[in-house]
Amino acid sequence: MTISEIIGSIGVGLILLAYFLATEKLMKPDGKVFFVMNIIGAALATYASLLISYWPFVILEGTWTLVSVYGLMKAMKISMT
Repeated sequence: MTISEIIGSIGVGLILLAYFLATEKLMKPDGKVFFVMNIIGAALATYASLLISYWPFVILEGTWTLVSVYGLMKAMKISMT
């Protein structure tokens, strides 16, 4: 297994774990931990996609990271203005 595969697998695993825990109501889907798991997972997946130059997933996971940062800011009630 290559380093990009390991990093990507950890990242995607974190995203899926957060989704599973929220689906099973073991975690709030609008809670801070949910967003932090998504930020870390998506950032790792973005980096892994960059390592292999797979641009569709760089865009997808990069966007997922930014949306999750926005969600965390809302959960923390930090103003964007």
